[in-house]
Amino acid sequence: MFTVNMDNKIVTLDEMCRLSREYTTLGRTVVFTNGCFDILHAGHVAYLEKAKSFGDVLVLGLNSDASVRQIKGDLRPVICQAQRVRVVAALGCVDHVVLFDAPDPENLIRSIVPHVLVKGADWPEDKIIGAEFVKSCGGRVARVAFEENISTSKIIERIGQRFYGDA
Repeated sequence: MFTVNMDNKIVTLDEMCRLSREYTTLGRTVVFTNGCFDILHAGHVAYLEKAKSFGDVLVLGLNSDASVRQIKGDLRPVICQAQRVRVVAALGCVDHVVLFDAPDPENLIRSIVPHVLVKGADWPEDKIIGAEFVKSCGGRVARVAFEENISTSKIIERIGQRFYGDA
């Protein structure tokens, strides 16, 4: 049986494409999700655990620092990509992590060809990047509800208020 070397969870896109083909040949379901995962919190972990439940192999597309800045502004990310990739790769539910520089994961999705594409329930399916492609390949889209009142932005605000007040 094909097994993943835990030391090789952080992979390049080329490596992930090869692995995805191997998993598919073995009849394993490849699940893909993506995000910034700047300050990892319980909501992120719950989301990733739920994403993993949709298949056998969870691939996480992690936005690079440059990509996060494009999406969230110059003050983000708080945690650099080298540290973020190491932290998410340490999670048992994540099988592979692929860094990407684009503001969206379209190229990753088209290259990896996952069987299941997972995104937060705050995204309507018709706005999920890669959804039509995955469905056209016989896959499906799953949407996961977020944990209430947990977000990186709220954590940053709480830290600011507690340590710096209104200054």
